[in-house]
Amino acid sequence: MPLALSDVPTDKAEDQEYLWTLNFGPQHPATHTTLRLILTLDGEKVVDAVPHIGYLHSGFEKLGEHLDFNQYVTIVDRMNYLSPLANEIAWHHTIEKLLGLELTPRCKYLRTILAELMRMHDHLLNVGTSALDLGAFTAFLYFFQQREYIYDIVEYASGQRFHTSYTRVGGVLFDVNLDWVNMVRKFIREFKPVHAEVNGLLTRNRIFMDRTRGIGVLSEEDAINMSATGPVARASGVVKDLRKDEPYLSYADFDFKVICSKGGDCYARYLVRMQEMLESVKIIEQAIENIPAGPVNLDVTSDAVLPAKPSVYRSIEGLIQHFEVLMPNRGYDVPLEEVYAAIEGPNGELGFYVVGNGTPRSYRCRTRPPSFIHFSLFPHIIRGHQLSDVVAVLGSINIIAAELDR
Repeated sequence: MPLALSDVPTDKAEDQEYLWTLNFGPQHPATHTTLRLILTLDGEKVVDAVPHIGYLHSGFEKLGEHLDFNQYVTIVDRMNYLSPLANEIAWHHTIEKLLGLELTPRCKYLRTILAELMRMHDHLLNVGTSALDLGAFTAFLYFFQQREYIYDIVEYASGQRFHTSYTRVGGVLFDVNLDWVNMVRKFIREFKPVHAEVNGLLTRNRIFMDRTRGIGVLSEEDAINMSATGPVARASGVVKDLRKDEPYLSYADFDFKVICSKGGDCYARYLVRMQEMLESVKIIEQAIENIPAGPVNLDVTSDAVLPAKPSVYRSIEGLIQHFEVLMPNRGYDVPLEEVYAAIEGPNGELGFYVVGNGTPRSYRCRTRPPSFIHFSLFPHIIRGHQLSDVVAVLGSINIIAAELDR
């Protein structure tokens, strides 16, 4: 329907005879999720865009007040569903900070490997589908095959391919064995030539470059002022990475680079993600060859730590400890404090704010998701572009609707 000039939120309204509105989503295939954009168009030129959220609201944060610190891991899995294990690591990183727990060296290395696999998993999907939206089908197939191999690795460790619920307070669900280590070695060895082939297909592809270079430019100043993080910020020249700035897990032990660009456009965001995957391979290579020996979980004498499954099934001591941690009338002491902790997630700073109330359940649980911040950038970087550029810009910032509607 035509839009009255008085309703158009732009300085250019008085220069136009009339403008049009177009609903993009919430079921458009190029949105990849349930989100909606109300576009104001002058012909095919985007004059303004209003993002609408709320189509996938699940009450994730409210559930954090009703489930205990181990149960809630099943919920955070479903926030950024492209890299569920990264959400788990961020959640329990926060809880362990609240409880003052220091992980075992083996657990730190294992979580670091899985966090980098999740980064690759997320970037593989983003690059593949962004290329697919612009007409490049082959890269999508190549990268999706690599994601299946990561699923296999995660399934071997946790028993589940997708929503793994693998981390727990003070450790992980199961330890890994040599077969799993060999699976990781095989994957990173075979990933490099596939990455090189897709790089050859896209990076200097004239059509792909024409559709992405100079499109959706975000300046360094705007990236900082608008709280962008992760590949979106680093593609605009913001040298920020929590793995280097505030090292956690075992990142301080590894040699890797923070990948940045000055372009700030869709093409720069693509290049940053492609190079970050190679840096993740470097981290995994260093970690997998140096995994420390020893336990993967903290000693069960800690009140907050669940015993290993075999111990629960085979010994009365393990069963008693299991009930001591889980039963509502038992539990363990939690500081009456508030804490915020974050990790460098695949899309940027992924953090949780938790208020402890003395019980194994949060008084308040809030997440800081990168997608919510980045979706608010969309109107700023799409204005003045063509309608066909909406797909390219939306794909480059990698919006996940479950992070929008917590």
